[in-house]
Amino acid sequence: MAGQTAPFSRFEWMIAWRYLRARRAEGGVSVMTWISLIGITLAVFALIATLAVRAGFRAEFVDTILGANAHATVYQSGEMSETGQIDRTIHDFDAMAARLRGVEGVTRAAPLVKGQVMASLRSRNAGVEVFGMRAEDLAELPRIADPATSDGDLARYAEGIAIGAGVARELGALVGDRIKIISPNGVKTAFGTSPRVSSFEVVYIFSAGRYDIDRTRVYLPFEQAQLFFERDGVADEIEVMVQVPEEVDQMVVPLMQAGGDRALVWTWKQASGGFLNALEVEDNVMFVILSILVLIATMNIVSGLVMLVKNKGRDIGILRTMGLTEGSVLRVFFICGAFTGVIGTAMGVLLGCLFALYIDPIFAFVNVLLGGEAWDPSIRGIYHLPAKLAFGDVVSAVALSLGLSFVVTIFPARRAARMNPVEALRYE
Repeated sequence: MAGQTAPFSRFEWMIAWRYLRARRAEGGVSVMTWISLIGITLAVFALIATLAVRAGFRAEFVDTILGANAHATVYQSGEMSETGQIDRTIHDFDAMAARLRGVEGVTRAAPLVKGQVMASLRSRNAGVEVFGMRAEDLAELPRIADPATSDGDLARYAEGIAIGAGVARELGALVGDRIKIISPNGVKTAFGTSPRVSSFEVVYIFSAGRYDIDRTRVYLPFEQAQLFFERDGVADEIEVMVQVPEEVDQMVVPLMQAGGDRALVWTWKQASGGFLNALEVEDNVMFVILSILVLIATMNIVSGLVMLVKNKGRDIGILRTMGLTEGSVLRVFFICGAFTGVIGTAMGVLLGCLFALYIDPIFAFVNVLLGGEAWDPSIRGIYHLPAKLAFGDVVSAVALSLGLSFVVTIFPARRAARMNPVEALRYE
């Protein structure tokens, strides 16, 4: 009859279930089973939570880059001017922008004037970087033009200046205040260089989601920036947006061809590549470390099964003499170990997914406990700890946990299957 039993039959599941729920007085190892279960649950939870935070941090970091910065910047190599100085400005910027818009995959090309100045309001000062940009171009930057994270009226941009939320905090500025911007490269006189000073009304305060952008950036109407920085009829660079930012490297050559002989291209990947590469290395290292943690947790299954086989030696001998095959015994103990791995994995996945979905209130609670010092945006760049629950990450964690659980279960199960029934019953 035993030879006719199908693999993983109801009989084998019944025996495995009796062994799993047996009390220690009956020869069971329920305590070791619970330890294995909790260990696998916590390991899988840690793995999924880490993968979710990793994916969320990278996505948030990239989104803040692409939402407030050019995907590619086109500028020109230096050319000797009549005054003997190297000139890198773009004189035919509108024509160049039109050519760049004609490149397949380009969604926007906007001329830009840039300069670093000092912003001042009521004896408070802050070093800022001015981006001179037209109103219609500024309105197409999603992270800047987002009404949910801004204050003021972007439609009044032509009448004043738009500043980052960090600049506003540094200066104590509100919408309607007039701030001064001061450039040391002013008018040369017989007594030296006089700083150039202009006053503008704050009409818009934005938050791009990046501390370094909000803390240093202000936007000025393009013509006003040309006047202030003495860029009459020229632009410093062309800001280009593309349909697929991740593939911007493939567009470098077409952009250079459209820009002209002196055109050079600098992409967002080149600007942030070092940090993104560091994130990738950290991700791989963390996955390996947490995989080892899962392996250590699954090794508890081996300990529990070894103890179970030892305690159930008499039962194994009786079952074998009744005709139970080695394969059936192996499957019984495999079910015992695999059941622990499956339940622990399922509980870990549940906890990890809940953590990723409710990370904001969880982190807010932790931040309160630590006195508001759990996350410093000036160090980490973004304002909160994000989490992105990716299906592929969950599948990877489940596959790793179940795979290790099944593999480590095979060895003690084989030991039980190969037990000699005569030896098992000798001292009974």
